[in-house]
Amino acid sequence: MTTAPGTTTPAATAWDYAPAPERVPVTIADSYGHFIDGAFTPAGKTMPTLNPATEETLSDVTVGSEADVDRAVQAARKALPAWSALPGAERGKYLYRIARRIQERARELAVLETMDGGKPIKESRDVDVPIVAHHFFYHAGWADKLKYAFAGATPSPVGVCGQIIPWNFPLLMAAWKIAPALACGNTVVIKPAETTPLSLLRLAEIFEEVGLPKGVVNVITGDRDTGGALAQHPGLDKIAFTGSTAVGKKLAKVAAERNIPITLELGGKSPNIVFEDGAIDQAIEGVVRGIYFNQGHVCCAGSRLFVQESIHDEVVRRLTHRMKSLRVGDPLDKNTDVGAINSREQLDRIEAYLGTADSEGAQRHACSSTGTPGGKGYWCEPTFFTGVQEAHTLAREEVFGPVLAVMTFRTPEEALMRANNTPYGLSAGVWTDKGAKIFSVATKLKAGVVWCNTFNNFDPAAPFGGYRESGFGREGGVQGLRAYVKL
Repeated sequence: MTTAPGTTTPAATAWDYAPAPERVPVTIADSYGHFIDGAFTPAGKTMPTLNPATEETLSDVTVGSEADVDRAVQAARKALPAWSALPGAERGKYLYRIARRIQERARELAVLETMDGGKPIKESRDVDVPIVAHHFFYHAGWADKLKYAFAGATPSPVGVCGQIIPWNFPLLMAAWKIAPALACGNTVVIKPAETTPLSLLRLAEIFEEVGLPKGVVNVITGDRDTGGALAQHPGLDKIAFTGSTAVGKKLAKVAAERNIPITLELGGKSPNIVFEDGAIDQAIEGVVRGIYFNQGHVCCAGSRLFVQESIHDEVVRRLTHRMKSLRVGDPLDKNTDVGAINSREQLDRIEAYLGTADSEGAQRHACSSTGTPGGKGYWCEPTFFTGVQEAHTLAREEVFGPVLAVMTFRTPEEALMRANNTPYGLSAGVWTDKGAKIFSVATKLKAGVVWCNTFNNFDPAAPFGGYRESGFGREGGVQGLRAYVKL
């Protein structure tokens, strides 16, 4: 150990990690077509999908037209009678095969997810892909037990389901939607986000490998026009959407005009409430995992941190210390905690919010052990703001980036009032060592999911979804099956 000149205080030593890149080779084709009726189509008019850490083109994917969407819906319609008539145990076997193959190709899928989306490999590898497989395993078990899920009623499939998923969890959101739909005997046409199509196309390869009957799942790639064409196709019997609140409202109108069911998982401005009797270090870790490890790219990210006034300074000190250990860099490096922002458009949006927070008088704290990489790529250093007031834009609007607003409260009643002061209602967190306080606060929070002394933990057996402008309907659990059956 060295000492600083003229003192007895140990000098700060700058330790660095040796690079630990993920080296699993992943083959990416120069271009991709759609996956329709059990086969990949030739590429047509294409658009590039980029690696957000390098800005290099990974592949060119086809932009779906109305005719492409129509072919996919017709294929799903043709496959529906045979698939829905298949005994539940047989449908379950296909889901089991898919789950096992996902596990066998897990590292490949994780690398592809990280390259196309920018999230750290340890998040893709250790969180996303295992839960993807878990969803297929879980719903495989329900396929022959649906009559027990809905006691006293006879469930039948809804029909052809149009599904649109976002760029933040491409593979996981696909599993959340495809697995229950297939378990209940439906067929699917699904569209990934335009910036992250590759992992879903690789999942389509798995459908091919396990012999899933033709037309049961169809994948259409493209832009917003493609998504609009899918949502408005008259051949759909149900719509499922995860994405922005603005788009969700438009789709709800489309579904209402056609009188078909729709489930929506939309935006959020989720609160984390830390009481003075809570385990502060545990809470700090939950906050960091809930918003920084996924770059804040999750609708249920705890982007508002409410801290009891008596421990505010201590929480800020410990949060700063913890964030200074975060490493921003190559998403494929196993040491990286915070990867790249998904796109230039999203980075510009985040930077605009940062500027607004500065101009409104909040105090910015940007912390990491590395800063942001130079050169190409879309990077944002993990940041939190103190001195945030409820009227500030940062306290009201969803940033969808690694940005946290820290606010204070004095009493549980004030914490609840401030936490519920939002048009959203997706998730919330409560941190206290008093069990009675946990249940008292949790039951009064207007949120679809409330985590107690933890945050962002997901289980396929537990329903997930929001209230108010965070959407309606549930995904996961027996409650998630309800959206894919008629009783």
